[in-house]
Amino acid sequence: MQSQTVKLTQPLISAEVVAEVRAKVLGDNHRKQVGLFGGTFNPVHTGHLVMADQVANQLGLSKVYFMPDATPPHADTKTAIDAKYRVEMLQAAIHDNPLFDLELCEVERGGVSYTYDTMRYLRQRHPDTDYYFIIGADMVNYLPTWKNIDQLAKMVQFVGVKRPGYPPNSKYPVLWVDAPLLDITSTAIRHRVAKGRSIRYLVPDCVEAYIRKEGLYLDED
Repeated sequence: MQSQTVKLTQPLISAEVVAEVRAKVLGDNHRKQVGLFGGTFNPVHTGHLVMADQVANQLGLSKVYFMPDATPPHADTKTAIDAKYRVEMLQAAIHDNPLFDLELCEVERGGVSYTYDTMRYLRQRHPDTDYYFIIGADMVNYLPTWKNIDQLAKMVQFVGVKRPGYPPNSKYPVLWVDAPLLDITSTAIRHRVAKGRSIRYLVPDCVEAYIRKEGLYLDED
């Protein structure tokens, strides 16, 4: 059985630094400070929830919006179940955390969505909001390949969550946050379901129950 490891690490950002960053950003305007966590969430798992909660609390954000995509924009497009199921699992997973909510603009738009286009839409819709876009340290290396990345970097504050083996540096401005490290992936969860293995504690109980009820991931390769 594949082992799952949890490693607790010290926060990279002190309370004093958080207060200083918020003071500089907020000033006297009291703009909303909101996190965005995009992804396929196929399915959402405990690692996603811990990452979002740590970022929200360390940076003092008022909300973190989970933003599922309609179609993954990766070159190695992976097969994702219908967005309906992924959204319903997210709704179940986040219902008891007042810091969490859903942003469904990409699902409603359909097709492949690029972060640059999404952020243009959200900034026009919510001009009083500053956005913190949450990505794992492994994704930071891919930022140079993102559509209109130079313009996008001026539209959002990227927040990188540290992971072993990925140095916390980038040519783009990234605010680095440390969080408990949970070695959990959606791919591993899907494979476990297909092989009849337990996924208890890897996903919230409500997500496990939903997967069983709907018969999801049973034909995963």
